[in-house]
Amino acid sequence: MNRPLKEDYIDIHTHDSVIAAGIFAIENLMAHEAGLPADIPSRTCTFGIHPWHLKKETIDVLIAKVKKAARSPNLVAIGEAGFDKLRGPETEIQARAFEEQVLISEEIKKPLFIHCVRSWNELLPVHKRLRPKMPWLIHGFRGKPELAQQLIDKGMYLSFWFDFVIRAESSELLRSLPRERIFFETDGADVDIRTIYGKVAADLELDVDELKAVVMKNYYEFFSPLSDE
Repeated sequence: MNRPLKEDYIDIHTHDSVIAAGIFAIENLMAHEAGLPADIPSRTCTFGIHPWHLKKETIDVLIAKVKKAARSPNLVAIGEAGFDKLRGPETEIQARAFEEQVLISEEIKKPLFIHCVRSWNELLPVHKRLRPKMPWLIHGFRGKPELAQQLIDKGMYLSFWFDFVIRAESSELLRSLPRERIFFETDGADVDIRTIYGKVAADLELDVDELKAVVMKNYYEFFSPLSDE
């Protein structure tokens, strides 16, 4: 499995990224697409069923594909999986797909990357009921401090929405949260992860190398179930 170097910027969640020196990017592949992690062994990947692309007619096929992808040596997490009130099928179908992916995550002892839009009342009861041992990461977070702290209190990690985190309004939130629970991402957008690190480092009164060290430590804590591989 590929691992970040000490000097790398970690882009925890992206799509169709271009390999660049000094940037360690985790590529997200989705089950409705043609590829599998094993098709790109040079990349570190996540794989899951995105709620936008979930249909009642294909749910069983997609779940089976996630189970197959879970055996890929370059797969580090399941997802992005989750709930979306704005796009996707009815909540019952989203819930079934999500819970199946939680179980796969637990079985293979790898974390879960989560997409959640206006669906915290669906997500949090699943966490309470299933009591997962594997860590969960909320990708694209741009919520209020109270929600952020609630999620962190339940053991989750946050990766911030790329557009939100570079705006001034995110600064207070960033300063209010424990640094050991944060990540940053580009999500495949035309934004440089180095720009994000520069802005956040200024918010936290760190230099960029110090922020890199924080995120690197978080990376190995989050992926600690992989430490014996």
